[in-house]
Amino acid sequence: MEKELKRLKKMAVQVRRDIIEATSHGAGGGIHVAPALSAADAVTALYFKIMNVDPEDPYKNDRDRFILSKGHAYAVLYSALAEKGYFPREELLTMRAINSRLQGHPSYKKAPGVDMTSGSLGNGPAVGLGIAMAMKKQGIKHRKVYVMTGDGECQEGLIWETAMAAPRFGADNLVVIVDHNHYQSCGALDDIMPLYPLDEKWKAFGWHVMEMNGHDMADIVSKLSIAKEFSGKPVLIISHTVKGKGISFMEHNNAWHNGRCSEEQYQIAMKELDGQEQAIEEGRM
Repeated sequence: MEKELKRLKKMAVQVRRDIIEATSHGAGGGIHVAPALSAADAVTALYFKIMNVDPEDPYKNDRDRFILSKGHAYAVLYSALAEKGYFPREELLTMRAINSRLQGHPSYKKAPGVDMTSGSLGNGPAVGLGIAMAMKKQGIKHRKVYVMTGDGECQEGLIWETAMAAPRFGADNLVVIVDHNHYQSCGALDDIMPLYPLDEKWKAFGWHVMEMNGHDMADIVSKLSIAKEFSGKPVLIISHTVKGKGISFMEHNNAWHNGRCSEEQYQIAMKELDGQEQAIEEGRM
């Protein structure tokens, strides 16, 4: 298990490298870099440990689905897809460029591996519920629909309609992960529209609720593995994360909700990521 965790941790560092490279040197600039970084560990665990997906057959019917409802964090999804082999890593530098397959919000079937066109916040869980119900009707067993939302996104009314509907329709193949980094575009979550008690609200609607440290790979794999096997209720995982995680000058700094690294900042970021990979290799991280 330690070897497997080391592999996943190193992959998460590589996903972060891809995010920084593409948002610093790519054609489309560095919009929404910090929201992508907070989600990197959980997305890495999903694509490289938990989900049954096939880059050679991206839309096979018998597969797990992943919906990035917080679509502005597109860089984490594209980076994971590239590392998984859905398209060449070099294509990451075309993010948000005109005519690129990798647009500023993921587009279904434009980029291979994207399971929902996202952008307008709040839609992901509802679409995920529809897919989950369709999979049940088609007799697709042992597969799940994983939806990642932002915590600020949970202010959307459609989120709570889905929270009410999923248990009613027996969608125990639906897993919603809230990337709880405590910030949204305009500031701190608690200053704009507090959500607490977030766990009790979802429990009251009939969900099985868990919490995890969204930067502890062992905890992430444990909780996602439980969710993968869980039946009887839809699952909600509150993933406690840090906005901008992995890059010191971005962490807890909402100015990096939108931003592009200068060349000096890029070099600092890459050096920090190299140091993290070395620490993982040496068992210090």
